[in-house]
Amino acid sequence: MAEHTDNRLIILSPDDTIGVARCGIEQGEDVVLAGQSVQLATAVSMGHKLALRPMAMGDKVLKYGVSIGSATAAIAVGDHVHLHNMKSDYTPTYALTKDGKIA
Repeated sequence: MAEHTDNRLIILSPDDTIGVARCGIEQGEDVVLAGQSVQLATAVSMGHKLALRPMAMGDKVLKYGVSIGSATAAIAVGDHVHLHNMKSDYTPTYALTKDGKIA
């Protein structure tokens, strides 16, 4: 990303649509995503993903500059991106339990 993004996030490619949290970030905290200040609606744990760009249902979620999954719902800038709003391109969804673990 050419624009400033919070240093609590790791961005691995300029094409990424998500940033990976380097530490836990609490609900209500402000983060800067691509130059835009956003207040988090939910807490995000270390290693989890935040949306850097808006995504529509069906859009590819990009990490490392490649698709890691597809949005299963609309995702706004700053949203926590996880099993509740994306499906993996690596693990078939039929192989996941309700809590997201591999069956």
